[in-house]
Amino acid sequence: MTSPVLLVIAHGSRDPRHAATVHALTARVRALRPGLRVETGFLDFNAPSVPRVLERLAAEGTGEVVALPLLLTRAFHAKSDIPAVLREARAGLPRLRVRQAEVLGPSPLLNAALERRLHEAGVRPGDRGSTGLVLASAGSTDPEAIAVIAEIARELRHTGWCSVRPAFASASLPRTEDAVRALRAEGVRRVAVAPYVIAPGRLPDRIAAGAGEAGAEVLAGVLGPSPELARLLLDRYHESLVPAARPASIGA
Repeated sequence: MTSPVLLVIAHGSRDPRHAATVHALTARVRALRPGLRVETGFLDFNAPSVPRVLERLAAEGTGEVVALPLLLTRAFHAKSDIPAVLREARAGLPRLRVRQAEVLGPSPLLNAALERRLHEAGVRPGDRGSTGLVLASAGSTDPEAIAVIAEIARELRHTGWCSVRPAFASASLPRTEDAVRALRAEGVRRVAVAPYVIAPGRLPDRIAAGAGEAGAEVLAGVLGPSPELARLLLDRYHESLVPAARPASIGA
């Protein structure tokens, strides 16, 4: 039997770096799992859109698709926006079975990708005891998403950092620059900012600007097409196909 197609659903952005990063990530997924068909669809700004990808797959005779949100937390897009897009597309494609996989986070693989980016930015394991960490996410109005970021910050605190604070680029407080200043007020002399975002764009740029404004010594890169993230996409894909862990099919 042919494996279901993996459709990675990204938000999309006017910033060309966003789509380039998403495509680099899906290329790494293909390299990890030769033979698995991996497609990319965008909710906004970029082509192809999710409905167009599904229409093309249905026209080619594809029987089943796993729609995987390229999201780190369960907020509006995962709970409302993506299910609505999939339901609408599914209504006109009765022969195509579509499953929505779980969002990516939280996951130890995301934490490992975060650590990779910090290491690449110059933070060594022996530096943690004297370094404060700002975990900077895009932000959300969803309390569940905010709570997840706060919990990840608490978990990271137990991995040797002298202090860890969450920050948000939009919708929630504190901002990155405020979190950096709060660590300074605690007496932390060296601060690293780790963007908990997948691809470059307006909000990651805001995180970087806040880190620079407050004088953080280290700014890590976005998670991007890291090997850990590519592995996580495949994990979520396979989890969606396990009967006991299966979410309800869209349109079922």
